[in-house]
Amino acid sequence: MPAQAGSGLPYNRLSWWLDRFVAGVGKLSSWLWIAVLVVVLANVFSRFILNAGSIWLEELSWHFFGAAMMLTLGFAVVKDDHVRVDVLRERFSLKWQARIELAAILLLALPIVYLMVETLIPYAYSSYVYNERSQAPSGLPYRFIFKSVLPIGMTLVGIALASRALRCCTLLFRFPREIATPEGYGNGEHPHP
Repeated sequence: MPAQAGSGLPYNRLSWWLDRFVAGVGKLSSWLWIAVLVVVLANVFSRFILNAGSIWLEELSWHFFGAAMMLTLGFAVVKDDHVRVDVLRERFSLKWQARIELAAILLLALPIVYLMVETLIPYAYSSYVYNERSQAPSGLPYRFIFKSVLPIGMTLVGIALASRALRCCTLLFRFPREIATPEGYGNGEHPHP
């Protein structure tokens, strides 16, 4: 039997590539956390050492924080490191876990993600059309850049959830067909670029 990731769900060709894509974006985006740290430290230094607070540094730290959070959410789904609220799940067999997860993804998670993306795209676009900027006089311009990250992040979550649903289908229905994953992916490892 081919190696499986730590969740016990087998990979198929499509889920393997989808997970690799989302993981790649998540790992690349995780560098934004360093930018968050640098901007926060610069803001603290400016405010408490130089006695010169900066609105744009404050806003930049929140924008970087929000972008880092949104662009790495899908990676949490791929790694199965997201918060679960189901107390009974661990008591079920792997097949029952997959059934419950598939139903939850198809009936709850993907429709909600779809509605969010459908709402967030016009939200970001109107920000672009009106050249929205911060309400603070010395705040940041081009707010559409940050607002565009929101639907991108939710799309990545949707891709990760679709991949997870495909993996559940592979376990439950043997379709799409299971593939062997490269050496080392079966010991809790997940695909990465």
